[in-house]
Order: sequence, then C-alpha cells, then structure tokens
Amino acid sequence: MQIVVDSLLIDYSKIGSGKNTIVLLHGWGDSRQTFEFLEKELVNTYTVISLDLPGFGKSQAPDTAWDLADYASIVSKFLQKLNIREVYALVGHSNGGALAIFASGTGVINPDKLVLIAASGIRNRQKGKRLAIKLVAKTGKVATFWLPKNQKQKLRKRLHGSIGSDMFVAPHLQETYKKTVRHDVQAEASKITKPTLLIYGENDKATPPIYGEIYHNLIHDSVLEIIGGTGHFVHKDKPAQTLKLIEDFLR
Repeated sequence: MQIVVDSLLIDYSKIGSGKNTIVLLHGWGDSRQTFEFLEKELVNTYTVISLDLPGFGKSQAPDTAWDLADYASIVSKFLQKLNIREVYALVGHSNGGALAIFASGTGVINPDKLVLIAASGIRNRQKGKRLAIKLVAKTGKVATFWLPKNQKQKLRKRLHGSIGSDMFVAPHLQETYKKTVRHDVQAEASKITKPTLLIYGENDKATPPIYGEIYHNLIHDSVLEIIGGTGHFVHKDKPAQTLKLIEDFLR
C-alpha cells in the first residue's frame, strides 16, 4: 500500500487485526522486506505495520538532506495519518534501531515497549571503522558486512575508485547519511523509561555486542540478549530464535 505524507509517497504494509500495534523500522540501505519473517509470524497476534523509510525501498526520497529528527517526524506523521494513536512496540534494526531510540527518547513516538535489533547510534566508536572503509575503497574493495545481501554487489560495482562507506548504497542520500552518522543517540537512550529488549549478534562487526552492553547500561528497564553464531542481520541468521525472544518480551 502507499500513502502520501508531507508530499512524500510512502510504501508500507499493514496486516493483522490484533488490538496492539507493532511498527517495524528497517536499517540504512535496506527496506521493509528485511522483516518478512517476523512480520508473517507476529501478525498472528498483533497488527503489524512496516514501512519503507523515505529514500529506501519503494518510498520517495526527500529533496533535502535529512537527519534522525526528520525521519522520526515523518514516521510520527505517517502513524497519525493511519490513525494509529498507540504503538505497543517499536521495533528497529540497525539504523532503524537508532531511529527508534531517538524517537522514543525525545518523545516524538511513545511506544509501550522497544525492541532494538543490532541497533546502531553509538557513533564515537565507529571512527576506526569509517577510516578502514575509506582505505579499502581506495583499492576498489569495500567492507559490506553490515548491508543486506541484495545490496552488496551493487555497492561494490559503484565504488570503483571512490572513497566509500555504506552511504553509497543510496547515492541520492549521501548528505542525509553524513548527517545521520554524526548523531550519537546515547543521550536519547538514557532518557528511555519504557521496557526495552536489546538483541545483538555475537559476531556482528557493524554493531558489535559492546553496543548492546552500552545501551543496556543506559536504558534502565532493558534486557540484553546476545545470539551466538550470528552477524549484523541476526533476525535473518537465526529468525526463529529472534522471534521467540521478541514474542516472550512482548507478552
């Protein structure tokens, strides 16, 4: 389905008829398809809303460079337009997790619960990673471990002779990417009072388990789960285990 919010065409799905509503937010360079398995299972109990954030999937890109505040605002307005007054759980993966933290910590969206899967947003620990990306990009190679599989080959082709990072997955959003990665959301995380489930992959190189430990210390009412043998896309590496953690937490 599609809807226009602030002159932007947003592609989304809304399935299920459960009393409680869950909203799913994907990461950078990804789309709502990343939650296909979770969506299919959670719909048995909840109303599940999943959207392509502006500039990704089938949603229209903004004309100007956005930051997390802009994305939080558009998600809030999107929910208002769908007449969703209460969000039972806000679920975010990677940059979608950082967005969920910002939106909840600032009160732009007030979910009853938060589920953060490999959430990013701890930016000061990424300087070394970004430097490494630039170095490998100069040789025509790039580390793409934090990107969805369907984007990796596209990114490598696009990066020949370029100084790279995952912003090149969406070249039309390079300035937005720069503004987004400068935003450390630890301050917003410390303001979250809602029950929060943190899920991280044991072998995640993009948002390592230490991120989960940091957020666990910042968010008073939080639970940290580290799933063994998984990477950045923990919800795809071990979908059934991830689903069980989420379902048990939401009950």
